[in-house]
Amino acid sequence: MSKRDYYEILGVSRSVTEVELKKAFRRLAMKYHPDRADDDKREEHEARFKEAKEAFEVLSDPQKRAAYDQYGHEGLENGGFGAGGFGGGGGFGDAFSDIFNDIFGGGGGSRVRRGADLQYTLDLTLEQAVAGTTVKIKIPTHVTCTACDGSGARKGSSPEVCPTCGGHGQVRMQQGFFSVQQTCPSCRGSGQVIKDPCEVCHGEGQVRETKSLSVEVPAGVDNGDRIRLTGEGEPGDRGAPPGDLYVQIRVKPHPIFKRDGANLYCDVPISFVTAALGGELEVPSLDGRLTLKVPPGTQTHKQFRMRGKGVKPVRGGPQGDLICRVIVETPVKLNAEQKELLEQFGETLEKSSKKHSPNQKSWFDGVKKFFEDMKS
Repeated sequence: MSKRDYYEILGVSRSVTEVELKKAFRRLAMKYHPDRADDDKREEHEARFKEAKEAFEVLSDPQKRAAYDQYGHEGLENGGFGAGGFGGGGGFGDAFSDIFNDIFGGGGGSRVRRGADLQYTLDLTLEQAVAGTTVKIKIPTHVTCTACDGSGARKGSSPEVCPTCGGHGQVRMQQGFFSVQQTCPSCRGSGQVIKDPCEVCHGEGQVRETKSLSVEVPAGVDNGDRIRLTGEGEPGDRGAPPGDLYVQIRVKPHPIFKRDGANLYCDVPISFVTAALGGELEVPSLDGRLTLKVPPGTQTHKQFRMRGKGVKPVRGGPQGDLICRVIVETPVKLNAEQKELLEQFGETLEKSSKKHSPNQKSWFDGVKKFFEDMKS
């Protein structure tokens, strides 16, 4: 048994967590495994690998670690914990299996695999996303073969125990001085082989098909939200549970509204006469028409909030608002009379002692200061 400090060997502190411990051992095992070393360094790597393995075996077992922390190496010997065994907690065996998979590409034991998850992108209008809806979708997927009930064997026959691995799904292989287990190449880890495959699915236990599903879209969903349909993914291997289908929501751009969380935004063009004199105009909402009151002297980009006319979030919370931003439009294609009237109007503004353009003077003052600073 090594007499070096186990924590020092693995390069970890005495408060190391189980996850950190496994990462440290994985790093050393990948670095010092003898089968990865050159011939001139194989002996050194073998010693370092055994040392790290011994340290990890002790520290990954709660009982051994407690004894070691209290009494050191003597605590392990007196407590009956022999080095090099695989007893104690399950962490050592699990981590060892994971690391050997990384080093050698080995697989797990004989097991059936759950079906793969699927993803479907569902395009919705803003109205559908806000109000909720039910949508029919078609999904290309694999489904369990009905001719063989998913076994992959021809009707009247059954899969047989794999003669290579004896039904274990793994075969033991010698890697240098170490014996490791790898996925059986004959049955690919299932522990079974099919001598007489189903003529419909050709032994796969699955067939390709397009299935129709109804998706209940709750009110208030937004871009990026996902709806999970349990069990609607790919079927598992030979009777294993199927995966799930994740419906990804994608909301189409709206010609009038933009959404930000629970709030809706829209631009409302108004004439400069309405902006100057004030007035009322109709604006749209997802609930119908609303009346927007514009006060006299309204400037462009002024925002008006319509309380409770936004979106009710799907995860709860208060309903959002509709925020209308007015855009003052400059009149175009004026005739001679209109131009003359505007010129007269402009002259009256210049003669007036009142400030009719609240931002103009401060802007020009700022421009003047800017040029003066450039000269200095």
